[in-house]
This record gives sequence, C-alpha cells and structure tokens, in this order.
Amino acid sequence: MPPPSEAAPRRPERVRRFSRGERWVHRTTAALMGLCAASAACLYLPGLAELVGRRHLVVTVHVWSGLLLGAPFLLGLASRAFRADLRRLGRFGPHDRDWLRAALRPGRAGTRPAGKFNAGQKVYAGWLAGAVLVMAATGTLMWWTGLVPLAQRTAAVFVHDWLALAVAVVLAVHIGKGLADPEARRGLRTGSVHRAWAEREHPLWQPDRAGPYEG
Repeated sequence: MPPPSEAAPRRPERVRRFSRGERWVHRTTAALMGLCAASAACLYLPGLAELVGRRHLVVTVHVWSGLLLGAPFLLGLASRAFRADLRRLGRFGPHDRDWLRAALRPGRAGTRPAGKFNAGQKVYAGWLAGAVLVMAATGTLMWWTGLVPLAQRTAAVFVHDWLALAVAVVLAVHIGKGLADPEARRGLRTGSVHRAWAEREHPLWQPDRAGPYEG
C-alpha cells in the first residue's frame, strides 16, 4: 500500500460540462426561440390572436426575434469552449452509428456509446441549425414582399408555416427530454454535472483530459 503522500488524488464528484459563455448562448437562444414561438402562436391561433391583439406589435416581435436568433451563435464563437463543442457536434463517428442503432431498436439489447454529446443531440443540433436558416430565409421573403415574385413568396409561406410546425414538435421533444433528466438540466444551469452521470450517459467523454476531446 503506497504511503499517503503517494496516494492518487481523489477525483472531484462533479465535472465541468459547459462554460459560462456556452450557457449564455443556450439561454439567449432559448429565449429568442421562445419569443418566436409565442408570437407565431399569437399570429396563427385565432383564440390567442383575439386575446393578445396588437397584431402589428406581435409581427414586429416575431420578425426581430427570428432575425436575432443567429446573434448568440455568432457571439459565442469568441469562446474557445463553444468552438470546441461545435466541432464535437459536427463530428459523427462509428460510436454515433452504434448509438443510433441502439436508440432505434429499443427492444433489443445494445449499448449506447457517446462522447460529450450523443448521436441524438448531434442530429438535433444539425437539424435545428438548418431549420433556423430556412425559416430565416423564408421569413425574410415574407416580410420584404418586393424581393421575389408572388409565386415564390407563396412557396416561402408554405415552407415557413409547415417547417414552423415541425420545429415546434422537435422543440417539444427536446424540452421533454430535458425535463426527464434533472442532471442534464443542472449541467446547463450550473455548468457542471455529477461524475457518475457523465460516466453512465457519456462513457466516451473524458472531462479530465487536457485539451478538447474528439468524441
């Protein structure tokens, strides 16, 4: 048995998952997305439209909250931790395919290996980023009516409305997943998670390793 001076230092029970800048990006984006969704509901649901009124103000809030959705992302690029996590989200490896196969076949035995972000989170982030870009483009064509002819503007309205419905469903699933996992929510709120949770849910993630982990 090694003497106390040579014993391995005890690892802390909590590990850092998100920096302060990353948490700011998430919260600000969530707030803007919430404004977008709430104002859209007030525009398209007759009951809410009658209750709220002031349609011009609601339209203005909807347009500007949508246009500003990309601002937190652009500001977040100044954070090294945020850029490192973007690289992780954009990298899809063999373990991610294993995770998806296990997730799509819940009745069969199978492990779900994951790095700092699992395959579901990577798919969600990529899909939502693309959806926001399409929503911004089609919304721009709807707001500035002189940019394109009527036929293209009508197509933009169709795409915008149906994609908005799809985004609402995906966000509802995302929020539901978060509500079902208190430790994941704690990580977004405080920046740290319990080590046991990290080892169970993200076994390939190495938070103690120096430098960005590629998982």
